[in-house]
Amino acid sequence: MFRSAAILGLLSCVGPFAIDMYVPAMPAIRADLDAGVAATQMTLTTFFIAFGIAQLVYGPWADQVGRKPPLYVGLAIFIVGSLGCAFAPTIDWLVASRFVQGLGAAVVMVIPRAIIRDLHTGTEATRLMAMIMLVISVSPMLAPLAGSGLILVTGWRAIFIALCLAAVCSLLMTGYLLPETLKREHRVPVNTRNMLRGAGVLLGDPMFMGLTFIGGCGMASFFVFIASSSFVYTGQFGLTTTQYSLALAVNAIGFFAASQFAAGLGERFGSRRVVAGGVSAFLFFAVAVLAIEIAGYASLPVIICFLFGANAGLGLVIPTTMVMALDPHGEIAGLASSLGGTLQMLTGGVAIMIASRFFDGTALPMLAAIALCAVAAFILSRLVLSGTVSGQTDRAPL
Repeated sequence: MFRSAAILGLLSCVGPFAIDMYVPAMPAIRADLDAGVAATQMTLTTFFIAFGIAQLVYGPWADQVGRKPPLYVGLAIFIVGSLGCAFAPTIDWLVASRFVQGLGAAVVMVIPRAIIRDLHTGTEATRLMAMIMLVISVSPMLAPLAGSGLILVTGWRAIFIALCLAAVCSLLMTGYLLPETLKREHRVPVNTRNMLRGAGVLLGDPMFMGLTFIGGCGMASFFVFIASSSFVYTGQFGLTTTQYSLALAVNAIGFFAASQFAAGLGERFGSRRVVAGGVSAFLFFAVAVLAIEIAGYASLPVIICFLFGANAGLGLVIPTTMVMALDPHGEIAGLASSLGGTLQMLTGGVAIMIASRFFDGTALPMLAAIALCAVAAFILSRLVLSGTVSGQTDRAPL
């Protein structure tokens, strides 16, 4: 399992690196390309939208031809988009190139999750997912620092050259180290009827949809934080890009540390209890830090500490909901993974667009948006995990 986790985790790092290395550069990009905050944030919004839409293609395709061919194509598209970003002369060019980059990056979201479902189910799948997230955890801890270093030495464009090289390494790893996990007898021909039938099953499954959007609300809070925090931390609190990268890493540690306990807690208490507890922690810390901000006492250390707690709650929620959503749909795991990922990415993209309309350079709009995501996740969790929803994969009581 460790070898699979290492390979899948390294592949899965490509997408997060495209975000985490890039985020510290946003103020520099804004200044260099003479763009506004909203236009600069669009480079993230379009990335997430493309990231979500493309998953609808990769999942069904992977169900038909196997897991590896889509990886080759997606990583190649990512390389093209990265080169476009590296040489972008205007903010519009950068936005368009980030869209292409997102189209390619989507493949490393869909395929690893489908491979996990090929290999394991239940708590074993949660354990593998958590191990993969442990590997991915190097991204929010090291990628921002790497991005900051490149900005200081060579400028923000070098970030995209580095991402291009990372994708080339991923292509080689896919070709030589990753086995094909979908047997030929389990492959499903792609046609409109099969896709519509499979999508109808998934969209009509309240447990799948509920779990997807619980995770989606959590991911939306991440996206809002990513889109706004560089401007808040460097503008309102005066951090350098390196200091901001360290602050970003601290918040990420909470998520990935907690994710390592998800499988063990699921075995002991049941997956639904783990999700309910994680969502409750997310709600408490997100609402508490918003209240402290409104009261005028939210210093930077306070914000970092409370967001650490909120992200720790999500570390239990996101890997567990991913596994629970896919467990009953093994025969269409690729489609289920892609549809779930698309819905979550679009949720995050919409959250960024809404939050950007209220962004004023301070922490308040960012924290308010995160708190709203937490409230929505909590309400959904109470509705979905009540024990009366059909299709649930875990019968332990709340």
